[in-house]
Amino acid sequence: MRVHWDALSGRFRRRDRLASSRRLRCCGSIWARRCVPCQLPGPPLTPWGRTSCLPDALPPRPEAPLPAALRGPPPRPAAAAVRSHILHSGCLIMSDTLMLDAIGRRVELNGEHGTVRFSGIVPPVAGLWLGVEWDNPERGKHDGSHEGTVYFKCRHPTGGSFIRPNKVNFGVDFLTAVKNRYVLEDGAEDHGKEQIITIGKKPVETIGFDSVIKQQSHLNNLQEISLRNCAVSCAGEKGGIARTCPNITRVDVSKNLLASWDEVIRIADQLKNLVVLNLSENKMQFPSGSSAVTGTFSTLKVLVLNQTGITWTEWSFINELDKLQSLRALSCLRNPLTEGSKEAQTTRQLIIAKIGQLKTLNKCEILPEERRGAELDYRKAFGNEWKKAGGHQDPEKNRPNEEFLAAHPRYQLLCHKYGAPEDGELKVQQPFMLKNQLLTLKIKYPNHLEQKVLEKQLPGSMTVQKVKALLSRLLKVPVSELLLSYESPKMPGREIELGNDLQSLQFYSVENGDCLLVRW
Repeated sequence: MRVHWDALSGRFRRRDRLASSRRLRCCGSIWARRCVPCQLPGPPLTPWGRTSCLPDALPPRPEAPLPAALRGPPPRPAAAAVRSHILHSGCLIMSDTLMLDAIGRRVELNGEHGTVRFSGIVPPVAGLWLGVEWDNPERGKHDGSHEGTVYFKCRHPTGGSFIRPNKVNFGVDFLTAVKNRYVLEDGAEDHGKEQIITIGKKPVETIGFDSVIKQQSHLNNLQEISLRNCAVSCAGEKGGIARTCPNITRVDVSKNLLASWDEVIRIADQLKNLVVLNLSENKMQFPSGSSAVTGTFSTLKVLVLNQTGITWTEWSFINELDKLQSLRALSCLRNPLTEGSKEAQTTRQLIIAKIGQLKTLNKCEILPEERRGAELDYRKAFGNEWKKAGGHQDPEKNRPNEEFLAAHPRYQLLCHKYGAPEDGELKVQQPFMLKNQLLTLKIKYPNHLEQKVLEKQLPGSMTVQKVKALLSRLLKVPVSELLLSYESPKMPGREIELGNDLQSLQFYSVENGDCLLVRW
């Protein structure tokens, strides 16, 4: 009697030599690649019992899952309903009777993405409906109302639609998407490949075992994956990602169906070597308070959040990124938080001040002078709020309340770095008038001491390039030969270069009483 190991069913089977010579292959189902006929009258024996090997008579798929690497990629679901259940195939399906947790979910239909804002009945038409607000407002038909009743609200008057639950795609879990894209298909030679191995004293014939090892080894070695536009909506089975592909370091899950930052944490928590994460074009809900990110993203160096919909109301989320000590590059372009040229520049300065270890923001390097200017401006901008919360120039009396420290966790560190803001710096800003925005500056020429020291009033918004043009006319020197820097009485002995011609004097934190140094 010989022992037969069936890799498909994951169990040993006994058979005699006659049965071995009469092996019958069944190609009628991906779940039963081989049938081993027994010596008793009746149909042959499959991994799930006696049955015919004809395709129409194959048994239903068993409750116990097959080995992970042998599960073929499931068809992409055309629909899912609202209460999710993750099947062995990784597809999400819904119960038509449980619709509550559909709201807030991301869905896809014919390449268009949207967010479920309503689920329920829409009279007079019978049946269940989903109210979807589309990312592309041209895809919708209305603003969420029907026959005078408002069922949900949209940002655009034509951004909404009512859709049947079985028409939209609620996506797949992360691991299923990985397998759909990266699992190797078995070749014809793998189907018939057999191998005899000995376990203890028993000879074991493996069928399909090489395929299992190949699939598992391939996923285990993956380091960089791109799942862009693969309808990823959740992490899936707890621990499944860590077991199957633990060595991933770079992940692109842009333009998927991830609806919340919490779901991102569930995925990243299983990727202990994660270095680069691209979440662009996922319209997510970000946490309004503190979230456990330190342990989850301990190795993360690059985070991309372009077009994720992050708003000013979710601004406190940026504070949490300062806890990621490995983070060096952040991109958050084309979000409500950074829309408009003026707001974009202001937001850039705030992000730089809030995330101390950042070296690159929105693909632009953060130079030392830019960081210094951003941190000084931040310290000044929130100085009055700091004093009201209990802040004080005297270190022994400096005890701001917890609410302020939660909103500005780096403020105390900046006070230690640059000194606490003085009362003169914290005067209420006067109404915008040109005379209130002028800086009185001295202009010196270190390499040409014969030149008379000038005193000029210049707008703080004036760019370095325009200052050079003004000096070029006064000194009769070509603009290309001029080099500018400045000194501040607050930092004696330190000279700060004005190296970017497109930036303003305010950008470099030039203040009243500072001295411009001109060289050529």
